[in-house]
Amino acid sequence: MGAFASGLTRTAQRFGGVVLIALLGAAAVFFALRAGQGDPALAALGDQATPEAVAAFRARWRLDDPLALQFGRWLAGAATGDFGASMVIASGEPIAQLIASRLPNTLFIGAYALALAISISLTAGVVAALRHGRFVDGAATSAAVLGISMPDFWLSYVLIYALALGLGLFPSYGFTAPSASFAGALYSGFLPALAIAAPMAAAFTRMLRTALLETLHRDHVRVARSLGHGERFVFVHHVFRNALIPYVTVIGLQVRYLLGGTVVVERIFGVNGLGSLMVDAAFARDYPLVQACALVFLVCVLIVNFAVDLVCAQLDPRRA
Repeated sequence: MGAFASGLTRTAQRFGGVVLIALLGAAAVFFALRAGQGDPALAALGDQATPEAVAAFRARWRLDDPLALQFGRWLAGAATGDFGASMVIASGEPIAQLIASRLPNTLFIGAYALALAISISLTAGVVAALRHGRFVDGAATSAAVLGISMPDFWLSYVLIYALALGLGLFPSYGFTAPSASFAGALYSGFLPALAIAAPMAAAFTRMLRTALLETLHRDHVRVARSLGHGERFVFVHHVFRNALIPYVTVIGLQVRYLLGGTVVVERIFGVNGLGSLMVDAAFARDYPLVQACALVFLVCVLIVNFAVDLVCAQLDPRRA
């Protein structure tokens, strides 16, 4: 009972930390946007807008209110899921509807990329560790170094040139929403997902290989072998499980780069997602829309890291 209460307390503390970071992140995004140059009134009305029209626009969106009042009003609405309306991109349209229409595409590409990265890295990392010092290990390590050094935007153009324009295997532009056709989404989303997945898979592979090699020579593994357990049993129960803790931790840390990659890759491949919406809103100085998109991205990262903490706690061999 005491262990359960202690675990519940730690979970509550982690959740409280998530909420605090979300609030600090929301404040940072809000005030950073206001500190930048540009006026959403001019972005919406054009440089030739009259002073009266600009004043009316600012009054309509209450942009002349004190910043603290604007932030408090926006944060109160965001806490209930009301992000207000778009000022420029889709003037007057509720931001929650814009996000709801775009977020599934971004989540699909992100999950697709993460699934590819995990599948590739689990295979390559395990094979490299079990064939340590051999040709396969050197090839996997070299590929991982190459993958880490490739920016996702550069890899995107390479994939388009080679697999889309060159071989004609995949479309070079456009994306079929999973709600319209799941098979079509898998097909049209493969190249953008692979462009995001490749650098992550390289980082995951290096981490898993290193963790497996370190664990293979620990004392508890030698003891398990001396007790007569088979190599497969020893690897699965005493090596692989322990190596998964740093591996899963790295996955959680890489999620922020995954979401950052979607912002760029969605623009290149024409994916109608949240990342491309955020870029358009930033250029248009659509404050509420940028704030909402950034907050959604931040919450996604925090949720994944919170889940990773819970998974790592379950993988801890001391709980077995």
